[in-house]
Amino acid sequence: MTTRTELLEIIANGENSGVEFKRDDLRTQDLAKELVAFSNLQGGMVLLGVEDAGTITGLTRDGLEEWVMNVCRDKIRPAIVPFFEVVRGVKDSNDVAIVRVTRGYDMHALWHNNTNRYLMRVGTQSREASQEELARLFQQRGTVRAELRPVSGASLAHLDLRRLRNYFGDIRQQDVPADEDDEAWQSLLINTEVMADEGVTVGGMLMFGKTPNRFLPHAGIDAVAYPGTEQDYDAQERSVLRGPMVPLLSEAGDIVENGLVEQALDFVQRNTRVVVEAQGGRRIERPVYPQDALREGLVNALIHRDYLLTSTDVELAVYSDRLEIVSPGRLPNGITPDRMRLGTRAARNQLLKDVMRDYRYLEHMGMGIPRKIVRGMKEHNGTEPDLVELDERFIVRLLAHAPE
Repeated sequence: MTTRTELLEIIANGENSGVEFKRDDLRTQDLAKELVAFSNLQGGMVLLGVEDAGTITGLTRDGLEEWVMNVCRDKIRPAIVPFFEVVRGVKDSNDVAIVRVTRGYDMHALWHNNTNRYLMRVGTQSREASQEELARLFQQRGTVRAELRPVSGASLAHLDLRRLRNYFGDIRQQDVPADEDDEAWQSLLINTEVMADEGVTVGGMLMFGKTPNRFLPHAGIDAVAYPGTEQDYDAQERSVLRGPMVPLLSEAGDIVENGLVEQALDFVQRNTRVVVEAQGGRRIERPVYPQDALREGLVNALIHRDYLLTSTDVELAVYSDRLEIVSPGRLPNGITPDRMRLGTRAARNQLLKDVMRDYRYLEHMGMGIPRKIVRGMKEHNGTEPDLVELDERFIVRLLAHAPE
């Protein structure tokens, strides 16, 4: 329960992304609007009996709790069950009601005049979500998969048949159509979500496209190596890594053409020194960052990023004391950095995850982060990797050495 002191502090801080003040004589649709907007973002509370400026005027409506519950049932789709409490005598014998909602597992809409309106909280305002924002909100809850959207203008001819033969014939060990049998290839690729009826899917283009960036300019990695610990215009190397996500393999399983992961690993190798240690009288060389941890961070960034954010690539930054991999978008489906450290599994882009797992980039048990990154860095140099969600980015930060 919220105490009087806690509530006064909340009111003193004013309205924000998680707090809204309202008189309790507001219209049903106005209360529903605020609760929908909170639920569709990160949750929040409406304080009834408080003016916009923070003046506490108290409650006047009879049967307030029942009215609130009816609003949440009748004016919100799907319905919300909020937390409701009344704090008595907050100021001058005036009571205040708290109506609190958490982030919804579903997207909620205000149902008014026979129309659904999807709203979101932006600062102190609750406003209607744009089409792009709405698509991303649905995707975060797993109801829309951006990877299965058809790519405008892309057809079978824009896919690399060599990589497709590799994947289906060599890795999945299944019969593949003849090269010239377009109808059989399209049937196979539609059934495996590499294509849709309308053409190549986003996931198919990312994995097997001849030139993915022709259709998806944000499909790649922007890599930069700095000589020191801060960003600097005078970088050691800047490189825009482009191409399909998976490599081209020989019949023996050797890499003939790199995929994006191999390109990024080569970039790091070029721009990091080798650590030399003496062990038992022998000279031992080891990389600054363990290959498994680095590979895991890069693969996760590529397969779990938000491909509805079209203005930015995955970023790879090498500094003298650390390495950072930045993946665009918030973590999906309620995942947090702490839950990732424990091995909680959730996929924004299931097709990408499944294909990369077939190529053995990922563990089937989903324990790559706790085993390869967290444990791997501790065993390698005694450091704790940083897993940080910041605004619309997720950052994996690996330290070159333990702090002195």
